[in-house]
Amino acid sequence: MKRFITFVLLICMITGLAACGSVNAESSSDSGSDAISAVESQSEAESEAEETGAVEEESSGEDSGSASSGGKLLVAYFSCTGTTEQIARWIIDETGADSYEIVAEDPYTEEDLAYYTGGRADQEQADDSARPAISGSVEDIGQYDVIFLGYPIWHGQAPRIISTFLESYDFSDVTIIPFCTSHSSGIGSSAENLHDLCSDTVTWMEGRRFSGDAAESDVVEWIDSLDLPESEVRSVSEFDFETKTVLLNSGYEMPIMGLGTYSLSDEECAVSIAALLEAGGRLIDTAYMYGNEAAVGQAVRDSDVSREEIFVITKLYPNQFDHAAEAIDEALEKMGLDYIDMILLHHPGDGDVEAYLALEQAVADGKVHSIGLSNWYVEELEEFLPQVNITPALVQNEIHPYYQENDVIPYIQSLGIVVQGWYPLGGRGHTAELLGDETISAIAEAHEVSSAQVILRWNLQKSVVVIPGSSDPDHIRENLDLFGFELTDEEMEQINELDRNEKHDWY
Repeated sequence: MKRFITFVLLICMITGLAACGSVNAESSSDSGSDAISAVESQSEAESEAEETGAVEEESSGEDSGSASSGGKLLVAYFSCTGTTEQIARWIIDETGADSYEIVAEDPYTEEDLAYYTGGRADQEQADDSARPAISGSVEDIGQYDVIFLGYPIWHGQAPRIISTFLESYDFSDVTIIPFCTSHSSGIGSSAENLHDLCSDTVTWMEGRRFSGDAAESDVVEWIDSLDLPESEVRSVSEFDFETKTVLLNSGYEMPIMGLGTYSLSDEECAVSIAALLEAGGRLIDTAYMYGNEAAVGQAVRDSDVSREEIFVITKLYPNQFDHAAEAIDEALEKMGLDYIDMILLHHPGDGDVEAYLALEQAVADGKVHSIGLSNWYVEELEEFLPQVNITPALVQNEIHPYYQENDVIPYIQSLGIVVQGWYPLGGRGHTAELLGDETISAIAEAHEVSSAQVILRWNLQKSVVVIPGSSDPDHIRENLDLFGFELTDEEMEQINELDRNEKHDWY
């Protein structure tokens, strides 16, 4: 989110340009955050306030009591340079809230955000009636009782896109907790001026301003002072079988089952992804080496499902590690997407640490939301993790009843990293044997489901995300139908006993 080349833009990064993106209840969205940065023309008074660490904090509303009524939490934020997004991520980590990144339908450019140039942001802030359009929406806004609302300070106020957001939903009886990011000015009247956009039944709690150098401890201290309900706190890496998602350590939610596109041709990709999305699936896995990234991107763009609801994973192959930054841009261009939900390193190789650091920069630039690894095991992780800054959100390995990784999965999960299994049905040349296994077939018969459904459900109950590959729409629909039955402890153990430590691919 901080991708600038001039001195003016570097200052913008410090003060925080607001970004755009959206997450939740499904994953996704562009980067972002902090206020239109003050450029060289910023007033001397503001500069002095920043240098002395002056922070203004004022009540953001008439009601400043605690949000103790219970219910689900949502962090909704608008961001452009990463500062507001970082604060939002820390709130999400601390509270387990869902997240929604407010993304402009017409993304802001660096020129749009330059202060005092008469550009788009200047014009919008000077026009009380300006309402920039938002891409995507929050699903079932009524499920949230408490909403953290984050934004950068632009000309002393919240960006007009925040007004668009507040006027797009009914927030009756909801508690809203504003927070802002700013180079020097406090939250001031920015939150109070939003009150008239909502019902009188909204409870506005006291807002908080965070500077560009705020620490996670500052956010945690503030959260602790709010007396938030604990009943709805969701743990990172915890599977939610109701929403069919898992909360990643990056703050984004990811579906726990989807579609693998390995070996699918462009035409097969289009048909398969259409079937997946029609059946309610939202997770798609591809890779540079699959040769179908462009087809995946086309299928996503052609779908009636909003981009924010779809979670796309791709991977960099080792032959891309020495030019990882360019490879990331190539993937974005090939897919025709504004952002990629997750990029993994396909497997260990020369330059993998440097390639991962490039992924970290892509996160900072808003090009990628979450990053991770594929085909990394205990020894590889122990060597790799101390050399990087961002803990992987996901590790994707071969996992099926004949190769269970029962020593690896708990280790990865203990680090707060989600595990995803490829070849969940055994892989090419082995699927028929696995689906015909007597133990699995007997369990399937008992539940009146297919062997494939039993294996996929076994994975889910081990908190392993599944991405079975298929070009058959009927099989794709069946592979998503995993929540009408539950395996018993005895059945889980019976499948566990099938482990042969039999790997079906060389990774």
